[in-house]
Parts: sequence; structure tokens; C-alpha cells
Amino acid sequence: MSNKIELRIAKREPFADGHEFGSTGAYERITGRAHFAVDPLHPAQSGITDLDKAPTNADGLVEFVSDVIILKPADPSRGNKRVFFDYGNRGNLRAVQFFNDAPATNDPKTLKDAGNGYFFRRGYTVVCAAWQGDLLPGDGRMLLDLPVATENGQPITGPVRVEFIADRPGITTYPLSGTASTRSHPTISLDTREARLTKRRYTDDERIDVPADRWQFARVEGGVGLDNQGAQTSIIPSDTNIYMPGGFDTGWIYELVYTGRDPLVLGLGHVVVRDLVSFLKYEEADSAGNPNPIGDPSSVEKAFGWGRSQTGRCLRDFLYRGFNADAGGRQVFDGVLPHVAGAGRMWMNYRFANVVAPAGQQYEEHFNRADHFPFSYAECTDHLTGRTDAILKRPDTDPLVIHTQTATEYWQRRGSLVHTDTEGNDLEQPANVRVFLWSSSQHFADPNLKSPSKGVCQNNSNVVATSMLFRAMLDAMDRWATDGATPPDSRIPTRADGTLATIEEWTDQFPHIPSVSTPREPASLPLLDFGPDADNGILSKEPPDVVDADGYPIMIPSVDDDGNDIPGVRAPMVSAPLATYTGWNLRARHYGEGAMHEFTGSTIPLPATPETRQATGDPRRSISERYGDANGYVEAIKAAALALVADGLMLEEDVERAVTLAADWGRPRHDADLD
Repeated sequence: MSNKIELRIAKREPFADGHEFGSTGAYERITGRAHFAVDPLHPAQSGITDLDKAPTNADGLVEFVSDVIILKPADPSRGNKRVFFDYGNRGNLRAVQFFNDAPATNDPKTLKDAGNGYFFRRGYTVVCAAWQGDLLPGDGRMLLDLPVATENGQPITGPVRVEFIADRPGITTYPLSGTASTRSHPTISLDTREARLTKRRYTDDERIDVPADRWQFARVEGGVGLDNQGAQTSIIPSDTNIYMPGGFDTGWIYELVYTGRDPLVLGLGHVVVRDLVSFLKYEEADSAGNPNPIGDPSSVEKAFGWGRSQTGRCLRDFLYRGFNADAGGRQVFDGVLPHVAGAGRMWMNYRFANVVAPAGQQYEEHFNRADHFPFSYAECTDHLTGRTDAILKRPDTDPLVIHTQTATEYWQRRGSLVHTDTEGNDLEQPANVRVFLWSSSQHFADPNLKSPSKGVCQNNSNVVATSMLFRAMLDAMDRWATDGATPPDSRIPTRADGTLATIEEWTDQFPHIPSVSTPREPASLPLLDFGPDADNGILSKEPPDVVDADGYPIMIPSVDDDGNDIPGVRAPMVSAPLATYTGWNLRARHYGEGAMHEFTGSTIPLPATPETRQATGDPRRSISERYGDANGYVEAIKAAALALVADGLMLEEDVERAVTLAADWGRPRHDADLD
């Protein structure tokens, strides 16, 4: 019995008011929902946790439905015959934002939403579909409707673990998922004595039990009373919320373990991507006879997939689990570009998974199972378990891969394991893989950032602009997939050339900047035991047992006298710095002081003048010594940009953008303090 897909289009309309994008011309926007029905017994769906426990229709197929949005050339013959699939991050569209320097929006319609037009001038058909099944409606998120698994018609129950870290005083209530956007697994009992709530200051500290009478499974509802009673609140028992009358202490790690019910069959998210992209790439019509909305198969020659952060991990997991072959064995993506995924894969194909939760870091979600062997595209043997494996192991359908990551992934997301073995030795990657470090940049680099901020951190966030690298990478991928033109060689730190450092080596290299604290180590990765069925998607030990606290060696890029990364691809702002730019930022007092914060980097301004440098004892050369004046800085940025163009790592059209961004000392991203 074959899989079925029916794409029900709700609306077709001109995109960007019919604006003509170069030789491609006008674009059309298509929105609708893709209806899937799959055979739970077919080998193409093997390994999806609890699929055998999902309800089936009269034909014995499991049904699910995904939101879809397509931006395509109005005249397909004028496009470039490439589908670009944007995984979307937590239900939010991301690709146009990052590749086109466009505003963040889940409802792109106007010319402003097209940004600089890169995708559309190139002629891409940009597609996004919902793959994450535990999201709730709101803010225009893309939604995926999935079945609930049951056991012989009865609810499935099991352990659920979730963290809460309050970033401001006064927070008393959380959904059990930890995030307002995300479905919670209901608790089977409102009796807090049947659950365990703990708190701890730092990840490795002993868990302190919060007494059962200090919290409730409940939520707060507010409103305005009658007869001059003023504002009122009510405490409502809830199987999907936690309530702490005294409030959660800021910065503490609270961990709740309870027995939940009604897991979704979340692994079907991989099938959504596989079957939709395969349909668009290969089929003339869907299973209901509706024509392929982007044209017949001759309209598509290549399909590329891109995901960042959460969705970069999802893309790596998609490859590892064999979903780049469709149900008929045909290759789905010709090339993929996972960005800022670190060494992780998607924590999705597990019973009671919380897909929205970030992957493990030094402080937050440290015991998430997102990072587990294999970490690399290349085959190696896990020295702790003796197991041999790789993310890429199906030569007939494995795509070309350009994996990019920032400095943050080395500090917080175990990025070195992407290209080392499990003992920290350099690991040669397959010929169809390139790996790039985007030096001294942070995990989330807003292409339209105005001014940095500190939030709960000690330093301002990292301001390095990197969106020009996305465009160069995709152009390189297209040439590679189309003509076999090899892209630039990987640019990563290695042990062989001394640029992949231990924390001790890095500490000796990093300048002693007055009043700046530094991390004590990158996020470690212990070997964890989640129970005997963890590899089958059932996590029975929550929290997990720590088998080997030392686990896998995590290393970081070496730095120069300014504290900026030596290896990798240096964006113009890093080659001509106004600051030390790091992939780490430390939490401030009262918020987990001294631990690294999520995925936040730092901007630590250079001293403005020699006099400032001397007065503060700063070892770094001053801005005026480097550039003289604002024009000198602009010229340095231009020279750095042209060097990247010569190396095939930046497009010529982006040189002028970099120069414009550098005007007036790069304000408001920077404050050079020289005027």
C-alpha cells in the first residue's frame, strides 16, 4: 500500500504586488495544507516511534496534515528549476529572513518582505511546510496535525521531564512544556506528591527537592472584578500547567519529572518533508489528481534543504534516519545546508519528546538527548561504547552537504565533534561534505540588527553580520550540484594546525581584558543512560543516569591577540574588528552568574585610543591605531570583503552592503567612541 499526499490549495495570489525580480519576473504565493496518509507497515516508515500505535483510516493508513506555503515564479520557465525547502524554526519561516536580509515574518506578502530579493532574483521556488507536531496555534506559526498514540485504545503514559529557568522576577506559572507556543503532555495526576520538582543553581549541583505543598498543577487566570473589587486572579487546577505561589527564583534551574499521557507520533515530521519535497520534485499530480502547483517534473531539476539551529539538527537527523530516500528509493534533496546545528540531531522521534526545547548547553537543558553518537558525517567508532556509525551512510541517496556553524556551537553545542572523532582527533570528512566555522560570530545573527543588548548577560550580544555568507554558500552548493564545480575547501579549526584548542590552551591565548570574565569550559557532553529502549524512542530514565561524566572531549577555536577566532571564515567585521567578538556570553548576577547563557555571544569593544588603552590596562591595540579614522575603517572592511569574494566565500553584490554597514564606524551596531 503506497503513501498518499493531497495538496489542498487555499489561496493563490501575487507575491510582492507583482514586482518583477530581474530576469525571473513576478512571483506567486500559494498557501494551503498537505494531507498525508501513510502505510505504517511500509519499510519507508520503519523506525518511527509509536507509528504502530497511531489510529488508521478505512484503508489502514495513518493520516496527518501540514501547513504549506510556496513562493514560486509566476512563469516557471523563467525560474531556475530549483526547490529550496525552508524547514522553518519552531513553526516560523526563516530562510527569506536570513538569505534576503528580510524582516522576520510568517506571512510574507509585500515587497518589503522580499528583502534584497536574493532568492527571487535567482529564480528559486521557496517552500516551507510544518514538520513540528507539538506546536499550538498563534503568531502565524506553521502547524502540523498529528495523531496521538494509544495502546489498545487506552492512553499511553510515561515519564516526562521539563526545565524552567525564570529570566525575571515574579513568574509563577508555566505550561508543562515550558513554552507558551508548545503543547504540553498532560499529567495523569494533579497530586504533586506523585511528581518531583527540584531546583539547582548550576547544572552539576545536587538537586534540591521543592516540597509538594509549595507548588501545584494549576494555572492563573486574571480579570477585573465587579463592585469596585479591582483586579482579580483565580487559581485553576490544570493538567497542563505548573503554578508556584511564591514565584520561581530567577536563574535557578527547576526540573519537573512527572507521569504524562497522550504522546504524539512526532517522527512523522520527517515524512512530511520527505513526501512533500519528493512530490514537488518528481510528480505531475497528487494522489487526488490535483496538478503539481509548481509545474510538471521538468520544472524541477534540483532540491535543496536548509535548516538553522533546531531545524539544522532536524535536517541532520533526517539524513541519519534515511529519509533522504523517498518511499520509492529516489533521492529527495540533492544538497543540504544545516546551519548552527552543532553536533546535534533532532530530539523528535521519541515518546513524550518536547521538540521545541533547545538542545543541551552548559546551563540550559544540559541533559537533553539531542547530542548523542554519531556526531559526524564521517564514520568513526565511539571509544566509550565501541559502536561504529556515521550520519551519512547511504551513498546512493546521500546529498551534498555544506555544514556551517558559528563560534557559539563550539562553546555551547559541541561543534568540534562534527569534525573530530569521539576522542578529539581530526576526522576527515567525506568528499561530499564541507564544514565551515563562521569565525567569532554567534548562533543567531539578526541580519537587520540595530543595536546590541545585554539582557541577563554580562556583555552586549555579538553584532557580527554574516548573512552574506549564506548567499555565497547557496551559490556554491548550486554550482556543486549542477556542474560538479567543487566549492571552497572546508575552513575549520584542527588539531593538526593547532587551531582547535583545549580550554587550557584557549585560556592562555585569550587577552586579559579589564573587567571581563571568561568561561571556565565549553559545554561538556557526558555519556548518559536514558534506559534500555532509548535507541527505540522510549526514554525510561528521567533524568538520565550519568555513565561517564567526562564523556566526549569538546574543543574550541584558537584566538588571536584580540580574542577573535583564528580559523574559519572571517566575516568582514571580524577581519577588521572594532571589538572582540565571541561565541559565548556569561550570565549576570542573580541569573546563574558565570555560566554561559544559551546561544548568546559577546561584543567587547576595543579601546578607542592609545590613551584609553593605557588608562584601562587593555592589552588590545586601539581602534585609532588600527584605522586612523572612519574612512580607514571602511577601507579595511572593503578589503576584507574583496578577499572573501576572491576566495568564493562572498558575492560581489555584497561588497557594497558591507561597506554601507561600516559607515560611521558601523553605528548603531558599534559605538567606537571616537567622535
